[in-house]
Amino acid sequence: IDPYARGDFFLSFGEEGVNLEEGYITFTALPAGFVAKVGKMRSAFGKVNTMHNHVLPWVDRPLVTNNLVGGEDGLDDAGVSVEHIIPAPKGIFLEATGQLFRGDSGDAQHPLFRASTKSDVSAVAHLRTYKDITESTNVDIGFSYGRGHNDAGSNFLTQLYGIDATLRWKPLRRSIYHSFVSRGEFIWSQRQQPPFEQRAFGFYTSADYQLGRRWFLGGRYDHSDRSEFANLTDQGASAVLTYWPSEFSQVRGQYRFTHYAGNIDTHELLMQVQFSLGAHGAHPF
Repeated sequence: IDPYARGDFFLSFGEEGVNLEEGYITFTALPAGFVAKVGKMRSAFGKVNTMHNHVLPWVDRPLVTNNLVGGEDGLDDAGVSVEHIIPAPKGIFLEATGQLFRGDSGDAQHPLFRASTKSDVSAVAHLRTYKDITESTNVDIGFSYGRGHNDAGSNFLTQLYGIDATLRWKPLRRSIYHSFVSRGEFIWSQRQQPPFEQRAFGFYTSADYQLGRRWFLGGRYDHSDRSEFANLTDQGASAVLTYWPSEFSQVRGQYRFTHYAGNIDTHELLMQVQFSLGAHGAHPF
C-alpha cells in the first residue's frame, strides 16, 4: 500500500462461489516495534489454525481442530491484532500477540464463538518462543488462550487453552535433501452450556521425514473429546506420502483411519493435487 502498510488478501474458489479467507492490512512501522493487523484473519491460536489448507502437511485437519477449534474455518474472524517481540536472553526469540475479534468463529457443523450482541467480542492471546538447539535443529513452542461467547447465548462462554511444539531437523552441511519435522498441539476446552459445563481435551502429534529431493513420508495420531459432549471421544491415525514435482506443485496421498465415539470406524483414502501460478511468497516459519 505504502512504506508503512501492506495489504494481504486470500481468496478461495469453491462450489459455493468465491470466498474471502483472509483480508487484512498490516501496519509495520508503529512505535516501539509493534506490528498491527486490521481486517479478517485467522487467529494466532496454536499452529494449525494459522495455516491455510494448501500449506498443511496433510490433506485434512486434525480431529482436535474439528472438535474443539471450530472445524474447517477455525478461529477466523474480523478484528484487530497486535504483535510485539519481547526482549529475551541471547539465542531465544520471544513474541507476544494479542487479538480482539467481532465474536463469530467456527463453521455450521462445529460452532465455536457466536456473538448474540455487539458486545460479545472474542479475544485470543499467544506467546511464541523459538530457539536454535544446533545449526541443524531448532524448537518452536507456543502457548495460546482464546475466549468468547458461544451459541448457547451471551451468558455462556467458551475458553480454550493450548500448547503447541514443533521440532525441526535439517542438516544443510551433510544432506540438503533430508529433513525431519515433528509437531504436536494439546488443547483444553471449557464450554459453558445448560445444564453443565463441558470440559474437553484433545491433541495431535505428527512426524514428517524427507526421503529424498522430492519425496516426503509422514504420519499423524489424533485424539479428541467433543466440545459439546465431552464424554464422547474420537481417535484416529493417518499415513501420508507426498511427491513434489517442483516447488510449485505437489501430489499427496493419505490413508486415514478414524474410530469415532459409538464404535464407528472409517477407513479413507484421500488424494490431493496442488499447484501454484506465478510468484509465490514464503510461508510463515
